[in-house]
Amino acid sequence: MKTAVYGLGRFGSFWAECLYKAGCDVIAYSRSEHELPEGVRKASEEEVLNAPVLFFCVAISSFENVLKRVGKLIGKDTVVMDTCSVKILPSKWMKDNISSEHTIIATHPMFGPDSGRNGLKGLPMVMCPVSPVGEKYDEMKALFVSMGLDVLEMSAEKHDEEAAYSQGVTHFVGRTLDQMGMKPTPIATQGYRNLMTIVEQTCNDPLQLFYDLQRYNPYAKEMRLSLQVAIEKVLNALRREEG
Repeated sequence: MKTAVYGLGRFGSFWAECLYKAGCDVIAYSRSEHELPEGVRKASEEEVLNAPVLFFCVAISSFENVLKRVGKLIGKDTVVMDTCSVKILPSKWMKDNISSEHTIIATHPMFGPDSGRNGLKGLPMVMCPVSPVGEKYDEMKALFVSMGLDVLEMSAEKHDEEAAYSQGVTHFVGRTLDQMGMKPTPIATQGYRNLMTIVEQTCNDPLQLFYDLQRYNPYAKEMRLSLQVAIEKVLNALRREEG
């Protein structure tokens, strides 16, 4: 299956290599210079946009502008998917800028170069149909299953609500702990080491991803308020104990 990846940032490069290892004939285009992943061939923007299968691997904050520029240039038979970490707005942007004749699927690989470095088996892959489900949708689902991924089908709304309280809060806590300057220590408990793993995984990702998760998920503000209330409750309980 000829598959194209648009964008070779940290995740795009990782995903392109995963697709190659899954048996896909992978081509890629990036506006910036990046080292090509194993088995991936560099292609022009036009060739990528006309591939049978197209994954956009660009930052959430730039995705709408990319679609406005290239949406009308996508081949009429191309299956189009995004890989953004939020789903409501990217789904809308694809629907607004890509012809309704296309099969459009909003996807979220719930992993990255760190969590997926030992293989993809059992890792979650979210699929949110934007266009009516049909044969091409089923083909993409079969591809993900063949890669060992745990495919989860849901609406964009359900994804964003759940992601705000899972991925969103994880990145928020990871960045907060990093600001505290937490470092490895020889007396670390397993719990502390788990926290350091969270810091490592979230802070290895671009800072822009953290901002985008908080800005573009409509449920993120609610999550932050809930977290703030919970912290205040714990602090108040400590104050009462201290007298």
